[in-house]
Amino acid sequence: MQFSEKKAAQVAAFFLHRAGGRMEILKLMKLMYLAERASYQKFGEPMLGDKLVSMDNGPALSITLNHMNRFQPSEPDGWESWVSDRNNYVLALAKPVRDPKEDLLQLSDAELEILESVWKEYGKYGSFQLADLTHEICPEWEDPHGSSLPITQSRLLRSVGFDAQTAKALEERISENRHLDAVFSRK
Repeated sequence: MQFSEKKAAQVAAFFLHRAGGRMEILKLMKLMYLAERASYQKFGEPMLGDKLVSMDNGPALSITLNHMNRFQPSEPDGWESWVSDRNNYVLALAKPVRDPKEDLLQLSDAELEILESVWKEYGKYGSFQLADLTHEICPEWEDPHGSSLPITQSRLLRSVGFDAQTAKALEERISENRHLDAVFSRK
């Protein structure tokens, strides 16, 4: 699947909603990465289709981070319609979420279950606690020494428990689906 800005915005909105409307960027990024990782683990495919990278503070979603930092323009009904501009490393909901099942329509019930599970397990941690924790629980992360390094899908798939042969087959399927998404999105 290709990266979905609308879905990424609604995943962010879910976590911001659960946190009472505001959250530090670092914590939000870690929760979103852990949700993407959980989707690979559970379904063998991404939820968001973002580019995965290792950064000093742990693994991250590259395109989503660009939206958080306003380095990338937002599409209609995308990032800026759900997430307000950053203020002192904190993001906030741009509009209220009353009920995630009714308001966050880009997300399936299975994806909402993953998000709820990630929130229950990791929502209690502070930003830097969560960053440190991802260094320990995400073996796909490599210390980039002040830069960033790509995390391949194959590496992530193997890190979440798939054998090399299955990881390769899943990576090929993801690539084919991404290609089909690109073809159909041009029409």
